[in-house]
Amino acid sequence: MIIENIEEFGKFLTPMQAIAGLDLGTKTIGVAVSDSFLSVATPLETVRRKKFGLDAARLLEIAKIRNLGGFILGLPRNMDGSEGPRCQSTRAFARNLERLTDLPIGFWDERLSTVAAERALLEADTSRRRRAEVIDHVAAGYILQGVLDRLGHIKANS
Repeated sequence: MIIENIEEFGKFLTPMQAIAGLDLGTKTIGVAVSDSFLSVATPLETVRRKKFGLDAARLLEIAKIRNLGGFILGLPRNMDGSEGPRCQSTRAFARNLERLTDLPIGFWDERLSTVAAERALLEADTSRRRRAEVIDHVAAGYILQGVLDRLGHIKANS
């Protein structure tokens, strides 16, 4: 089930179940997971993309192992907020994933998440080689943390 609105997405989550954030690239998928209280995002791994079936199988395996309650996909909008080919690709991935799982799938505007991840890695004095290895799942962590913060804000104000 694809849910566009984060507030609606939150209503479909089971208490004490973590969620995953995904940063979909053309060559890799960055994966981050939350804690079961939905407060902290932790970068987990970078999945090397092969073909959809294999990529989805790995994501669903992570979901099963970690008992996840949903997926958030970073939506790479253009800086003016419009959606281009990368957004279309992300939405197509979500539609295909939706056919394989009952878990809710949501989207989060990921503008500048990779820039923020790169900056954090530079500040941590991470080598160029290591940055290349981890940038995608660190960016997924930024995407997921944005969602967790929003869900926490919604909960605090309800």
